[in-house]
Amino acid sequence: MGRIVISLGGNALGNCPSEQKELIKQAAKHIADLAEQGHEVMVSHGNGPQVGSINKAFEISSKSSKDIPSMPFPECSAMSQGYIGYHLQNVIKEELNKRQINKNVVSIITQVLVDINDGAFKNPTKPIGAFFSKEDAVKFMEDTNDIYIEDSGRGYRKVVPSPKPIKIIEKDVMI
Repeated sequence: MGRIVISLGGNALGNCPSEQKELIKQAAKHIADLAEQGHEVMVSHGNGPQVGSINKAFEISSKSSKDIPSMPFPECSAMSQGYIGYHLQNVIKEELNKRQINKNVVSIITQVLVDINDGAFKNPTKPIGAFFSKEDAVKFMEDTNDIYIEDSGRGYRKVVPSPKPIKIIEKDVMI
């Protein structure tokens, strides 16, 4: 059989860990179906809402306690990849075990190489995190110099650069 890559969007993974695990259970059944048919399955995922929530939590917490550091965005991204991968890995393995399919399931935190001169760094457009009211977004922009935009008629979200990836650093581990 072949190799199949499945991509799950960050918004499709829910708004909190418990919701995420329930949504992944639904996807895991389809992933296990493919494995049962003999396919090698790779799952990729987004993390916009999750990384934004982690980033905002550290931002707010670091202002309320000198013992809590602010957290750089790349580290927030790694944290979100870690816990999303942890949920995917455990729920998919559980579904495979129910079917007595003996396959390994692993998570890989990935990094991408980008061009430092990519125009995206000057024009952030990728919405991340939770939705906020216009009033809250204006306050956040004043406090942090971050950019918030109206998103899909549901409120305002922080936007970050989304440069074009040149290379996935861990690519050789995945093939």
